[in-house]
Order: sequence, then C-alpha cells, then structure tokens
Amino acid sequence: MAISLSWAGGEDPPPAPLSPVPRGRISRDPLTLSPAIEAALWRGDAMGSPVTTTLSSGFAALDAQLPGGGWPCQSLTEVLQLQPTALEWRLCAPSMRALVAQGKQIVLVGPPKAPHLPGLLHLGLDEHQLVWIQADKPLERLWAIEQLIKANAVGMLLGWLPHARQEQIRRLQVCAQSCDGPVILFRPAAAEHEASAAPLRLQARFSLDWELCIHLLKRKGPPHEGELRLPSIPGGLEDILTPRLTRPSHLIAASHSRKLSHAVGSTSSGQASGRPAAAH
Repeated sequence: MAISLSWAGGEDPPPAPLSPVPRGRISRDPLTLSPAIEAALWRGDAMGSPVTTTLSSGFAALDAQLPGGGWPCQSLTEVLQLQPTALEWRLCAPSMRALVAQGKQIVLVGPPKAPHLPGLLHLGLDEHQLVWIQADKPLERLWAIEQLIKANAVGMLLGWLPHARQEQIRRLQVCAQSCDGPVILFRPAAAEHEASAAPLRLQARFSLDWELCIHLLKRKGPPHEGELRLPSIPGGLEDILTPRLTRPSHLIAASHSRKLSHAVGSTSSGQASGRPAAAH
C-alpha cells in the first residue's frame, strides 16, 4: 500500500530561492577534512607542511630547504656519502649540541671508527651524554637501532648501515613514527639509486673551502636543484687558521695562475723573444 505525503494545503510549496554565496567565502562542506589530515596532504610543487616536530640542523640555509625547518622527528633521515665517518660530526654537531644542552642523550650505533673524544669536545659535545654501541654485523646494527627506536629513550639516534635492504629500511621507518627524536642513518653514496622509505634523503660531500656540500635527493616538496654550501670548519681549527687558509681554493687557483703565466711568458735560453733561435 503506497502512502503519498503532502502538505496541509494540499499543494507542494514552491522551492525556496537559493541565496548566492558571497564572493571570497566558501560554504561549509560536511566532508571537510580535519586539520591533521589537511596538514598531511601536499602538492608536489610546494613544500610540505610538517605533521611532526622538527629539530633545527643549526644551518640556516639547510633549515630553509627542509620541510618544517629542520631534521624531522618521528621519521627516518638518510645521509649518503662516499666515505663514512668523514663529515657526520660536522653535519650533526650543531643539532647535537642543542640536545646535549637539554640533558638528552645521543646514541651512536656501529660507527666504522671510534669517536674521537678531543674532537667531540671541540665541537661542544659532552662525552657524558654520548652512548656508543659497537655493533659490527649488519643484523646486530639493525636490531640495536630498532630496539632503541622502540624504546624512545634518546634525543637523537645516529646509525651506520652500509648494507640494508629496502624492506629493512621500511621496517625502521614504521617504527620511527613513534620515536620523538630524529633518527639519522648514514649510508654509502651508491644507495642513491635504491628505493627507500625514508621521507628525507640527502647527499653530502666536502669542498675545498671547509664547506659541506648538500644536495637533497628526496624531501616532502619540489625537487632540489644544485647544492647547498654550508660553512663548517672542524672544531679546534677555526681559531688558528689564517684568513687565507680558510679559502684553500683561492690559493690553489692563484698557484695555477702563476704557473700558467710563467710557462707562457718564459723564453728558452739562447732564443730572443718573438724570434726563433739561429740554427748551428
């Protein structure tokens, strides 16, 4: 049995006119995303907004290119380099100093070389806040890093993983989402062509003028063009280097210029300038 519904007057009322939406205002959509979800969405041509906390790297130029303005917490960061233990301390020392000043610990897992205590003191790091875990085998390093991430008891975790598979990096990234401190993994430069679940990947190398050259391979934002040059004189040398020695590239260029001018302007013995020597 069908039942028809009608108004008391017996006729359907006329539809109410639609009021135009004022320009510059958007009507409220019941399907509007929450602020947390909106923050997690980003366009590929724009810098992503941070959904987690960040820690300043101590380099203004680098912070300006990192989403959120620093090393991401609750996430993995990969630093690729040709030679291990060559620039890690100079790259991470500024942010490590800030954490040590807050009484937080820095944990090192599997560095190829023993940390040099006098050099760390020159960088302003307190040895009482540094924990070194010696793990030689790849599985031991992976296990130690995973357990430290799950414990969430360190201010910053630095791990050296010369050999790691994609699924192992993905597992660490999932665990790192519950870690409040930055987790930075140092890997060989050859890993650039391997897929990685780490949201932030950068390539680091030295330059002649005591600088760190940084190229961002992967970030939550547009592709990074060129390199960042970060001034980074090793601890203990900044006070004793002369202004000329802080720019070795200028000295090398001047030396090559003098050698070239001497070779072009010199004449052989017994030969006048601009005139060939007489044959005997």
